[in-house]
Amino acid sequence: MSANDLEAVMAVQAACYPPAMQEPAAIVLARMQSAPDSCLVAVDAGGVCGYLFAYPSRLGAVTSLDAPFAPSAQPDTLYLHDLAIAPRAHGRGIARKLVARMLAHARALGIGASSLVSVQDTAAFWFSLGYREGVLACPQARAALARYPGTARYMRRALD
Repeated sequence: MSANDLEAVMAVQAACYPPAMQEPAAIVLARMQSAPDSCLVAVDAGGVCGYLFAYPSRLGAVTSLDAPFAPSAQPDTLYLHDLAIAPRAHGRGIARKLVARMLAHARALGIGASSLVSVQDTAAFWFSLGYREGVLACPQARAALARYPGTARYMRRALD
């Protein structure tokens, strides 16, 4: 993913999320710049059709909506912050491929876990990829989770 993809990424975001969950372009760009090795786009004949934003983090940490990434110098998890696939590209396995590529990247870095916040009733998808609901002990992480609209779940999995 590069800054040249920003407009297309924002279009995918707008197609996938209600206004309350859409994050500003400035935050999206800052995330690309703070974690360039862990932000991916999927491209088809129509252009960018999906994306995945992730960054090296610590288990139990949650990034709020509209907050910049704070990559950890000593990560123990790869935090998947946002995965979105344009409706025109649904059903092609793109989401699973983006996640698999990012988890392989995490393993190559020696990171032993992955974590995320499941939103918009996607827990079953994440469960199928080996994620399980986790407990958040940190009050700041629970507060960040509460900022997500609807039912949001903190989930994690070990990387084999």
